[in-house]
Amino acid sequence: LPEVVILGAARTPIGSFRSQLSSVPAVQLGALAVQAALTRANVKPSDVQEIFMGQVCQANVGQNPAKQVALRAGLNTSTITTTVNKVCASGLKAIMLAAQTLQLSQQQIAIGGGMENMSQTPFYLPRGEIPYGGSKIIDSVLSDGLTDAYDHIHMGLCAEKTAEEMNITREDQDKYAILSYEKSSAAWQVSLS
Repeated sequence: LPEVVILGAARTPIGSFRSQLSSVPAVQLGALAVQAALTRANVKPSDVQEIFMGQVCQANVGQNPAKQVALRAGLNTSTITTTVNKVCASGLKAIMLAAQTLQLSQQQIAIGGGMENMSQTPFYLPRGEIPYGGSKIIDSVLSDGLTDAYDHIHMGLCAEKTAEEMNITREDQDKYAILSYEKSSAAWQVSLS
């Protein structure tokens, strides 16, 4: 298979729930990351043939969020777009799909990434007749993003169960988190100098 190389990378900004970035649509965050990655790679938007974008909470975002990102980022209207939902692995799966399309020589330049803004996910009110006493409002962050659809277990508890099964201690997790922050800080220092 042909070798796939990463020409440029950028990440969406991170904000706290219902905080500074709460008014910025996920597709705008995704478009900003795509534009930055293309600029860093010195690739023209018109050269991109296909884009895969992962997003978990897609309610009220509009049809085909990946197409919205492509258009906002200045890609051609003919750019092939695919929105991926593989829950927590959506962005990673999008990157894998982009790599596979390149390995199979289906495209020469492809983008894979992810985006999310849980602060903008709506509450649901079930359709149909409203029963006596009212109807229950459903938080789409929980129903579509943070709760396992089969066992109805919160993702945080799933992570704890996995850590226990894999013998990953709290101390191991903390060490990994500190190392990750140190690497991030070092990368920021390099990019700022």
